[in-house]
Amino acid sequence: MLQTLSQSPFDHEFVQNPYPFYQEAQLLGDLFYWSDYNQIAAVSHSAVGTFLRDRRWGREVPEEFRTETPAHIEPFMRLERHSMLELDPPHHTRLRGLVNRAFTSRRVNSLEPEIAEIAEMLITGRDVSSMEIQKSFGEQLPVLVIARLLGMPDDMSDQLLSWSHDMVAMYQANRNFEIELRAARAAAEFTDFMSDQIDRKRIEPADDLVSDLIRAEDDQGRLNRDEMVSTCILLLNAGHEATAYALGNGVKAIIESGRDPSDVLSKDNRVLTVEEVLRFDPPLHIFERYCKERLTLFGEDFERGDKVSVLLAAANRDPEAFERPDEFIPERRGPVNLSFGAGIHFCVGAPLARLEMAVGLSKLFEIHPRLSIAETPRYADRYHFHGLEELWVSAGS
Repeated sequence: MLQTLSQSPFDHEFVQNPYPFYQEAQLLGDLFYWSDYNQIAAVSHSAVGTFLRDRRWGREVPEEFRTETPAHIEPFMRLERHSMLELDPPHHTRLRGLVNRAFTSRRVNSLEPEIAEIAEMLITGRDVSSMEIQKSFGEQLPVLVIARLLGMPDDMSDQLLSWSHDMVAMYQANRNFEIELRAARAAAEFTDFMSDQIDRKRIEPADDLVSDLIRAEDDQGRLNRDEMVSTCILLLNAGHEATAYALGNGVKAIIESGRDPSDVLSKDNRVLTVEEVLRFDPPLHIFERYCKERLTLFGEDFERGDKVSVLLAAANRDPEAFERPDEFIPERRGPVNLSFGAGIHFCVGAPLARLEMAVGLSKLFEIHPRLSIAETPRYADRYHFHGLEELWVSAGS
């Protein structure tokens, strides 16, 4: 018998620290019924990994269960319909293949000097007696990197951030009508802007990802206009929102650990440290999957159309998978964390996010090796995301 737990995702204490609730849920087994969401949630590392990888579960709502889109959010949903994040094979396979042709490891790895340069620019000249890190560094670094990658001017970064914040708010637990209106308005404006950018680059291609996406082609052809616009917006939104929170969470975790930043962020150690940041305090806590066929999994019977929440952050602290899961241990080796998902929907931007974290955190602590937390950090009320509203630090002498 599946056991039930209640926990409001709007509760302040839960938003600040959801991990005790995840631990309580894990005592019940792989799955539990989350009454506030009226659905089953996967909470163990094994269950979360299974739901993410099992092709009998997908991102698309089965056709017979789809409802008509409310008119006021149609501009947002128009983008969602062509987003590879929301599609399953065969459409997902085609889109992801074309994106992979343009978003290569060579292109990502070539960005390391530019990421370091941007990070240094954001840090240098700051008042070291009191610095706010989340908005001025955590948010700015990834949006500038992805904007340059897509061939957008630096002075567009604030507008891109605004559009992205308004659109990504649609995935929050506290979504309401006003948030939906802002998201639709942002989606419409972002679509118009990106369409103009694509038109320009068709005429005058450059050395950027948009131009590469335009050129990408397989035996089924190229991305059409709607797919191009949706893909570029997805890459920009997904390419900075989660990374921004991961950077702030990483700074907090490293400082609070008391470990020597020059050690844990050395060239030899920074890869493991980034993975531990992502495991210990990931920026995204929930994804959802829809059942495609009648099946039994982890002792529960599911019907086509059933929806399950997969709790990525809970899986990352599963004591069955990780020793001392509530401790930040930068040298940890063990099971892969599930912060980027798994299976066919594994985050296409994961290599870029990891590189931004490794280079950005290293550069920050290289310039300010004795950072300390100046004010009690506060997480933003944006669950299913988990990241800091602000992070005030001071730099010792």
